[in-house]
Formats: sequence, structure tokens, C-alpha cells
Amino acid sequence: MNGITRRDFMKSSIAAGVGLTLASPFSRVRGANDDIRVAVAGIRGRGGGHIGEFREMSGVRVVALCDVDRNVLENGAKAFEKRNEKVDTYVDVRELLEDKNIDALSIATTNHWHSLMTIWACQAGKDVYVEKPCSHNVFEGSKCVEAARKYKRIVQHGTQSRSDRGWAKQVAAIASGKYGKLLVSKAWASKYGQGRWSIGFKPIKEPPEYLDFNIWLGPATEQPYHENLVHYNWHWFWDFGNGEIGNQGVHQMDIARWAIPGGTLPRSVISMGGRWVNSTAGYRPFTDQAQTPNCQLTVMDFGGTLLVFEVIGLVEKAGVDGQKHPRKVDNEFYLEEGAIKGGKFYPKGSDKAEDLVDVDVEMGPGKNFENFIHCVRTRKRSELNADITEAHLSAACCHLGNISYRLGWQVPGTIRPDILYKHEEVAKSWETITQTVKGTLGLDLSKSTYRLGPMLRFNAETEKFVDNLAANVMLTRPYREPFVVPESV
Repeated sequence: MNGITRRDFMKSSIAAGVGLTLASPFSRVRGANDDIRVAVAGIRGRGGGHIGEFREMSGVRVVALCDVDRNVLENGAKAFEKRNEKVDTYVDVRELLEDKNIDALSIATTNHWHSLMTIWACQAGKDVYVEKPCSHNVFEGSKCVEAARKYKRIVQHGTQSRSDRGWAKQVAAIASGKYGKLLVSKAWASKYGQGRWSIGFKPIKEPPEYLDFNIWLGPATEQPYHENLVHYNWHWFWDFGNGEIGNQGVHQMDIARWAIPGGTLPRSVISMGGRWVNSTAGYRPFTDQAQTPNCQLTVMDFGGTLLVFEVIGLVEKAGVDGQKHPRKVDNEFYLEEGAIKGGKFYPKGSDKAEDLVDVDVEMGPGKNFENFIHCVRTRKRSELNADITEAHLSAACCHLGNISYRLGWQVPGTIRPDILYKHEEVAKSWETITQTVKGTLGLDLSKSTYRLGPMLRFNAETEKFVDNLAANVMLTRPYREPFVVPESV
């Protein structure tokens, strides 16, 4: 597809999408003995997990790999060759999508590519499994939903807790009303391993010959290459990632929002925190090259129910206090009659756990990847456990928190915004952040500053902020031709 313009590609892909929707046997119920041919885009890291999941399934073949790093692509293909399996390789996903023998695209690229690949794949008549978060901003997520519906595609999201019966039972218990109104849906996202400490500084240099950096940049603003972008630390730069709240956090955000009866998008959002990475002598701030916070508290109001989201990256490494602060990746629910923790109910005023009320739950069959393939065969979107609509809403909650944070300003650490007094669990999270920063880095926030975002009002129906132009501008981004997420899909 060398030299092809985006207009040419869009024309051909739209035509392909319409043709498949109207005429392809794959737009009808798929026979149990028909192989489903899957391509995986972004095969390093999580993409390797996608390949492994699909290879284990009967009647599913991984037939194509796509990656902008030719070394990664070559190594991925060699693994297939050793098993005497044929696999095609692509650097440019647009070439891959021209192959009418491919039925589905599984996306595990950088966040800023997720939506555009999803839309292009839908237009080309492919079903899609897209990693979390499905979007890099709110606008993109809504366009993914539109594309999936317009081209009648099966689009599953990589928030696999939606296929977990244990979480589904907790959500159903809350919805039953037995424990009263849900007051706080709380989530934590402290990453596994060594936490989110300094990534240091890498100099600007020419990209390596084996990397197509132009395609890697894709929709993002033109900018120079440095080694803190490829292959992982892009998560901590706003042009490409969404910080920890949009990394591990989107899993817990999805559960937290799922638990709120009727919860779609919030009425308001506020976020605060900072990027604290190195030990601080005399309370002078030290930074690294990254941009996103590694400690962040976000609070959303869903009309009487608060969604409280805590991110702490300073974990699993001894700080100046000699302690290793533990990571926490979990969800808890605080109701009028008590709390649900670890799948058990704790009545108010008691530390004795009770079994949850037994409520039937309706779920599509299989774990997330299996559920996706099942729905690709049956064409029953209603049986998807992590449909693109839910994906958009949960990813959007992460983006809304980041917008408040990015519009914030540095304030004295002694300032305590009103939101901290809305519920004790909000105050607890901020106290945990301040104590972790002090214990790990020796930074006393009462003698320093943190970033405090504005309280932003939001209209869930229009998916726009209320009377805030600056915030609404951040619902989307400037796109770089020809990698533009279109207004009309």
C-alpha cells in the first residue's frame, strides 16, 4: 500500500465493509467447522498473549501478524515457522486490512492506535478484539461504537473481568437492592512488579532502521524519537498513553462503573495528584521525562454514587522509610447496609463476612477471547461480555479524570478540596497517597505542592462538559494526516 492516500484507503475499506456486510457468508451465522482467520496487530508484550489465546482454540487460526518493529515481526513469524504454520507479516495495518481472507483483527498496539485500527477494521468488514483502553480520548470511543454498529461488526474489549462470574455476582448483588443504595464504588490500580518509578531521560536520536517510526506515531503529533517511547514507556506520555488510570486502571474502572446501577458517564469529575519519582532533598521537586501522574485520585459523581479511583505507582520498592509499600489492584463497594470486599458482604459495624445474596447472572459463554470467537460465529452481539459500548464508557471515565488533572494547577499541600469530605473513603485515598509519597520519597506534601484539577460538570447524554471550552477541546485531539479518526465513519 505504498503511496496510498487515506482517502483511497477509506474508499476501498468502506466498499469492502459494505460488501461483507451485505454479501459475505461471514456476516451470517458461521458454521462450527469453519475456521476463523485472525490477524494480530502489535505482537510484542500483550499481543503475544493474544496470539497464544487464539492458537489454543479449535477452529481458529492466526494467519497474519502486524508490527511496526521489523525485528519483533520477524521473531514472531519464526515461532510460527518452527511449528510449520504459515503466517503473513505486515508493517502497515492498511495492507493487512486489504486481505479479504482475514476475518478478524486483534489489536494490542499502543493506546493511540486502538480506535483508528478498530474503525478501519470495521470499515474493511473485519470483527475486532481491541485491547484496553479502546480509545485514546472520548471522541474516539464514540466513533468506535458508531463504526461497529454501522458495519454490523462484533467488537470485543480487553476488559476481561466482564467475563468473570465472580465480579458479575458482586454487581448483581448490588443491583438487587438487598444492601441498600451504593454510596461509593472504589477502585485501586497500583501496578504489579516494581511500580511506576522514574524512567529517567533518554536523548533525542534517529529511530532505528528496523522501526517504522512514522507509522508508530500514527495519529499523534509529529515529534522526534527517543528510547523512552518504544516499546513501553509511551504509556506515560499524553500523546500516546493515558497514564496508569488508562493502563491497569481501566480494568478496575470498568468494574467500578459496572457496579453502579444504570451508571454510564458521570455528572462531575475531579482529579488530583502528581508525578513524584525520586527521593527529594530539601523538598525540591525531582522529575523524569514522563508526563502522566504516578499518584492520582479521581472522584466522579454518578448522581449520588461516587466512583473513587486511587492510583499509586510508588510501590514494591523500599523508600526512605525502609518500607515497601504494597501494591493494590482491587475493587470494593460501600453501601447503606455495609460493604462488599473480596466477594463477601460485611454488615455495617461488623468485621464478620457473610456470603453474598445469591442472584442469577446472565453472561455470554466463555472467557473473554472465547466469548469473542463465540459471538463471531453466532453474530449475536447481545452475548458479548465486553461490548464496545461498555468499553467506550469505561475508557471515557479514565479520560475524564485525566482531563481534570491536566487542566489543574499546583497548589499548596495543605489545601484540602471539598471532595475529600464527601465520604471517608475519599479522604482515606488521599491520606494513603500523601503517606506513600512521604514514606517512599521523604516528601512532606504539607510543605510542598500537588496538582489539583478543577471540578468539571459533564453531560452524559451529549458527552460534553458543561460550560467549559478548555475541557471540551480535550475530548479529542489534533490528528496527523493520513492517520485521522474521522468525524463520519
